[in-house]
Amino acid sequence: MTMTPLEDFAQIAADWIWETDVGGRFCHLSPEAERFFGRPAAALVGAARADLAWETEAEGLQVYRAALDARRPFRELTYVYRHPDGAPRWFEISGRPRHSAEGTFLGYRGVGSDVTEQHRTRDALVRAHAELSEQNRLFDAALENMSQGLCLFDAGQRLLVWNRRYLEIFGLEPDALQVGMSQRAVIERLVRLGCYRSGATVDSVSEGTRTSLAADGPKSLLRELADGRVIAATHRPMPGGGWVATFEDITERRRNEARIIHMARHDGLTDLPNRTALREIGAELLREAREAGMGGLAVLCLDLDRFKPINDSFGHAVGDGLLKAVSARLRAQVRGRDVVARLGGDEFAVLYAVDDAEGAAALAQRLIRVVSAPYRLDGVTAEIGMSVGVALAAPGTPGGDIERLLKEADMALYEAKAEGRGTFRLFEPKMDEVARERLALERELREALQGDRFELHYQPLVDLSDNRIKGMEALVRWRHPERGLISPALFIPLAEETGLIVPLGDWVLRQACRDAVGWPGDISVAVNVSPLQLRHRGFAQTVVAALAASGLDATRLELEITESVLLDDTETNLETLHTLRKLGIRISMDDFGTGYSSISYLRRFPFDKIKIDRSFVRDCAGNPDAGAIIRAIVSLGTSLGITTLVEGVETEPQLAAIRAEGAREVQGFLFSPPRPAGEIAALLIAQDETAGPVARVA
Repeated sequence: MTMTPLEDFAQIAADWIWETDVGGRFCHLSPEAERFFGRPAAALVGAARADLAWETEAEGLQVYRAALDARRPFRELTYVYRHPDGAPRWFEISGRPRHSAEGTFLGYRGVGSDVTEQHRTRDALVRAHAELSEQNRLFDAALENMSQGLCLFDAGQRLLVWNRRYLEIFGLEPDALQVGMSQRAVIERLVRLGCYRSGATVDSVSEGTRTSLAADGPKSLLRELADGRVIAATHRPMPGGGWVATFEDITERRRNEARIIHMARHDGLTDLPNRTALREIGAELLREAREAGMGGLAVLCLDLDRFKPINDSFGHAVGDGLLKAVSARLRAQVRGRDVVARLGGDEFAVLYAVDDAEGAAALAQRLIRVVSAPYRLDGVTAEIGMSVGVALAAPGTPGGDIERLLKEADMALYEAKAEGRGTFRLFEPKMDEVARERLALERELREALQGDRFELHYQPLVDLSDNRIKGMEALVRWRHPERGLISPALFIPLAEETGLIVPLGDWVLRQACRDAVGWPGDISVAVNVSPLQLRHRGFAQTVVAALAASGLDATRLELEITESVLLDDTETNLETLHTLRKLGIRISMDDFGTGYSSISYLRRFPFDKIKIDRSFVRDCAGNPDAGAIIRAIVSLGTSLGITTLVEGVETEPQLAAIRAEGAREVQGFLFSPPRPAGEIAALLIAQDETAGPVARVA
């Protein structure tokens, strides 16, 4: 069969020549086909092309079948051949119909080429393009969803890339930037639009970028914008030149940091400076005053009087409101750089510039007067007082230690409170000596507890119906090796302030029970209980243990408390008192009539006895009002079934007046002073031997 010139070229350009019969089966393949098909050419004769195609290639051969059915030529049709080695091959075929001389259709003749490598290359390029497109998509997504603004500059300082967040941070329109802009042109636009705060220039911003890039490692620059926001700009050089700049809005972070710093130096309730800030501010004020030769600085320590009863009676909400109101009043009394601080609880401090001690004293008096005026809080009228201690750094004094001044003001405050509260004291050097003596006394008090240097004295409690002793009140004494017997008025307040009252009170309770068990069975023993003892966990167990260890019957023990016990953790303390009373222990209220709410407490707890304070006894013989108060309290006790005892009876006229008012029990020097434990047994024996009223001691 003679080939046309086109067919000759096709044969030269193609890898093999093929022919199919009328049924589409191979009837001839040139010898070259064997190298591509992987099968002998003779083995392929009689096979249809579709039989040799890849399983998934049925759809790809539809164009081929359509051309055969229409008896039309086709060119560069690609299909996938199933090679015997299991790998696909991509063949590209072209063909045209064959006819006999008479025009009869004989089949197809064509050429084929192996385009596998081209296909694989093309697929690789497609995949690479797809991967690059996906990477670009992810990059764009990451760029546009960054919380930071970003700009990328090349080695020539030309802008290449930026993101939407960068435009948002600086308030730029989408078309404000163009690729290829110089970095300086970008900065010029930002400055021209007023993005930066006043004073920022193109040169200053550019210099900041240059300095950041020259730094050893990434370094953030803080840039303030015109609207008050703070932006952290970080510049990172890239290999080959250029840099990436990121911009983060840290305004809220800075505000939070400032808020945290503020909270660390200020009181959370009143927003006043706290003790830490007071020290820092005070040290700075002292330094400035010393360098400038200015006037003196007064340091005032303030302590509210009667705050705790209000806080406990009306609740913490009212208490907090009261502290805020006090803070506002104090703030209104200071000027300029003068400072009001809250040290904690109901303690405040004031730093105030004054010229002399008279000015400091006038300030203290004014603050006491202002703070002591009544408060109206949530429908509650509250009245408090205030004690003030003042220390003064006088003009021209060398040095100036805020810690020392605070300590001196605190010592002066202690003296003011000791004088009855509602007043002020200026620091005097002798106060330091008193404080040192107090510290020494505290140390010796601890040593005394360890060295068993305490002893109990007892004062009789007398029943007026027969003038006989019904009980003894235990009173602790400290026998100092050098000072002799130390008054409880001196060491009991110290023991309460230091917490030593708890172990001391436990010792008193145990010793009193041990002493009382040796007395006649109808004689009771009364023990004073500090609020700190009752507040201490396990107090009820301590009482039970003291009774068990001594063998004393619970009905012979009487615990004396003051109303301050019920002012503090009322429900907890009441529960403890109820527990003890159920054991048979009697509970007395001491110093009745001197507190704020004594009568209300008689309704809350069934006291066995109320002890009328000695202050009402002192003038009862000649003062009708004092006698009327005693009569009213005795009548109240009788109506409630509570025994009344009058303390501090020292004279016969006092006794006569008290007896006339109906009191049932008395206690005082008229009958006996407190006596050592060793004398009590003889006193009780003498009473039994006389079988009459107890002898009175002049």
